[in-house]
Amino acid sequence: MTFVLVPGAWHLPSAWDLLRGELDKLGRPSLAVKLPTADPEPRGGLREDAAAVRAAIEAVDGPVTVVAHSYGGIPVTEGAAGLPNVRNVIYVSAFVPDVDESMFTLLGIPDPETKEGLFPVNDDPRKQLYADVPDDIADLAVSRLVDQRVQPWIDRVTQAVWHTVPSAYIVTEQDQSLAVEFQERMAAHSKIVRRMPTSHSPFLSRPAELAALLDELATTLS
Repeated sequence: MTFVLVPGAWHLPSAWDLLRGELDKLGRPSLAVKLPTADPEPRGGLREDAAAVRAAIEAVDGPVTVVAHSYGGIPVTEGAAGLPNVRNVIYVSAFVPDVDESMFTLLGIPDPETKEGLFPVNDDPRKQLYADVPDDIADLAVSRLVDQRVQPWIDRVTQAVWHTVPSAYIVTEQDQSLAVEFQERMAAHSKIVRRMPTSHSPFLSRPAELAALLDELATTLS
């Protein structure tokens, strides 16, 4: 089983480095997806991000568990659908849309007049994303954040992997980015719900614990 890891908004694949090291210790291969809309030179929208997720999964020779964090739940829900080697999906404090939903519709935000432009990083990403992350790790993570295009937050999903593939949801109980109540609403689409007493980014604050939980869930769902 290979873990395909999809980051949230503003994050590059390097956000998963600590978790990937812990998965290695468990004998679990992994790869991290680069989303075109989150880049020093971002481009495209949901379709481009979903295509990147799909290409990464299709490049794996064997079964896959897809792990989606935060915004990453949107392109995973779209891009992982219909692929025969996807055994399960694990959402970590993530958006879980249904068909014809977007991140904006899930948040109750009206679509803007244009999809163009960037959605900048929050003024205090340390508090919003990494409240319980050790200072040196959090500082490095903040330095690696990039702007995200607005378009993928507006684009609507056309297919939903969780309709046909078993999924799990990990609720992060001290999250200052996605409220626990919102996460629980997203988790209603999943077969299994687990909880971690962390902020929005357990892959940085508790990577060993998260790796063990992902391993357990992938085994249980398969």
